[in-house]
Parts: sequence; C-alpha cells; structure tokens
Amino acid sequence: MKIVNIKKFIRSIILLVMFLSLLTFIFVNKSFSHSETIYKKIYISSGDTLWNIAKMEKNNNTYFENKDIREIVYELQTINNLNNSNLKIGQELNIPTI
Repeated sequence: MKIVNIKKFIRSIILLVMFLSLLTFIFVNKSFSHSETIYKKIYISSGDTLWNIAKMEKNNNTYFENKDIREIVYELQTINNLNNSNLKIGQELNIPTI
C-alpha cells in the first residue's frame, strides 16, 4: 500500500489518536473508590455469639444487606482481629455501618 497524500495520512492518524484518547478518557475516568466506613461499637453480654450478632446485623444494618450470615461472621472476625468465634463478656466489637 502506497501513501499518496502524506498530509491527509498524518491528519487522519492525529484524528484517530485524538478520538481514541477521548474514548479512553470517557470510559476509564470512572472512580470506584469506596466511601469511608463508619463503625459502631457494641459490647458483648452474656449469651452473645458472633452468629447471633451477625443475624441481628443482617436484619438491621444496611451494610450487611444481601450478604450471607457466614460472610458476616467472617467479616466481623476479620475486622475485630478475632482468631476464633469465642467472645468474652464486656469485649468490644466494631461493627461497620456505612
């Protein structure tokens, strides 16, 4: 293929690059950053378990909406640096709200 008019060719390449740059800017410039999570503190009382707390939060906390109870229990363990599900009376737990 032979380039007949070099000026038209260069102009076409420049326009193509500008168009692709504009498309990239439009579709890639989306920000998916998370908002800062707010936590509430609860204190463990007699009879509390992570499972019961997770069940209560699933029903009353929009942060845990559409999550499985097991996911909520795991997330609570992770947030509060718990190695297992054993809780002590008076222990403080951080619960994400939104």
